[in-house]
Amino acid sequence: MSDLERIKKTWASVAGLEQNAFKENLEVSQGTEVYHHLLKLTSGLDSLVVGEEQILGQVKESINAARQLQAAGNRLNTLFEKAIRVGTRVRHSTGISRGSISIGSMAVKLAEENIDDLKSKYILLIGTGEAASLVAKSLKRRGTNFFVTSRTFERSQAFAQTVGGKPIKFEEAMSNFKSIDVLFVATIAPYFLVTYERVQGAMESRKNGMLIMDLSNPRTVDERVATIKKIKMMNLDQIAEMVDKNMRTRIGVVSSAEKIINEELPVVEAAMKRVEIEPIVNNVFKEIDQARIKELKKALQMLGETDEEKIRIIDQLTQAIVEDIMSIPMNNLRKASEQGDSEIVRTVTKLFDYKTRE
Repeated sequence: MSDLERIKKTWASVAGLEQNAFKENLEVSQGTEVYHHLLKLTSGLDSLVVGEEQILGQVKESINAARQLQAAGNRLNTLFEKAIRVGTRVRHSTGISRGSISIGSMAVKLAEENIDDLKSKYILLIGTGEAASLVAKSLKRRGTNFFVTSRTFERSQAFAQTVGGKPIKFEEAMSNFKSIDVLFVATIAPYFLVTYERVQGAMESRKNGMLIMDLSNPRTVDERVATIKKIKMMNLDQIAEMVDKNMRTRIGVVSSAEKIINEELPVVEAAMKRVEIEPIVNNVFKEIDQARIKELKKALQMLGETDEEKIRIIDQLTQAIVEDIMSIPMNNLRKASEQGDSEIVRTVTKLFDYKTRE
């Protein structure tokens, strides 16, 4: 079984999915494509909202979690450290995060434009994830009260304590649609959480309209809801388009960010190639040092030497000779690896029989 198949099998098991679910939904990148993608992520160029800051924090959290689980080796640690450094540099140098508008804040802004006196309305937020957090923070900045719910009441309570809003039980919220003026839906579900029948039933007993913002991906509001009278609905794609228009005025900033990434990409590539060769270098030094120690002990026994100071001097002498002989070829090997000279790497691997000794 290939590494990719193992990953898919484990992923499917953890997520409770069939392995077939990955056939059309899994995108695989290798080598330089991986490095480029990660640099764009940490720099905020590959986000739905260009320049948003949350993704950099998520990348940091992911590598920290991997380290705590002892699932991150030298390669992952090196790659993520470089990517975080580049992402931080891009943000500081270009100011790409300044003046950017998030999906959440855009949704609230659109709600203000479509609803008179938003602060006096009954507002419900379904969801406690990142998108919901952006909506909540934007509402809170405006001093607007709102209710928050999720399928787990404890999660709603924790969200309200840390981000804002008044927690409400999921069943109570879903059965009280007739009172809602503005509904933000920012959650994940494999089905329509807000159904046509539920909204239609709620609208039959009220005079005023309702604004629904579906920030879920995939959508969790039935698209047919938009056909109900007095309902105004916007989905994630429409809101993202508004955000994109906001970003077009900052196209020069994006170009500057891409320029930095293109400069840094070869540096990251070289560092990753050096990481790949380092086990060979370490193995060579280790085996030569073992041979040195073995021969040193023989020589000391033959000499009958017991003077600790003389033994220390002879030991240091043999170390210096080994390092002097090996440092130049090993440094050249590192450079060859960084420059992508795979022929030299293969030759050294064969010379030192690295694969059979690993």
